[in-house]
Amino acid sequence: MQEGKSHDVQGLDLSFNSLKIAIVVSRFNEHISAALLKGALRVLKQSGIQESHIQVSNVPGSFELPVAAQIIIRAQKPDAVICLGALIRGETDHYRYLAAEVSRGIGEVALSNELPVIFGVLTTDSLEQAQERAGGLYGNKGEEAAMAALHMVSLQKNVSG
Repeated sequence: MQEGKSHDVQGLDLSFNSLKIAIVVSRFNEHISAALLKGALRVLKQSGIQESHIQVSNVPGSFELPVAAQIIIRAQKPDAVICLGALIRGETDHYRYLAAEVSRGIGEVALSNELPVIFGVLTTDSLEQAQERAGGLYGNKGEEAAMAALHMVSLQKNVSG
């Protein structure tokens, strides 16, 4: 992709160079989150989004992603928010409750703001599975989250006129 050019995202046309994208990243399981962030940033920059239009914010864990996304939306009015993190199953039920609340919270923020808020949180059974999805055997889900954000912003802008 050439920077600043208008790109086709699955049939939707939009120039990405003026978009403002926020990324909220969990610090818990930081080595996985950092790999997801690296993938997301690579896609956004290759799509022509100016580095100054990408804001990265860190939060302690995945549970804080929805409220951070809400705060950023209200304060900075980005075109989309990408939430990145990794929840890895442990020996207790804690994982199950967190995964349910984080996914519900991110969805709620998206719907209440009518804005693309992308769920880029890995929910895996093991560290190995998370690594495979953060740049390993199964690609980088951070890249996929960034592509989903671009697609949804394109859809929103094309539908709204």
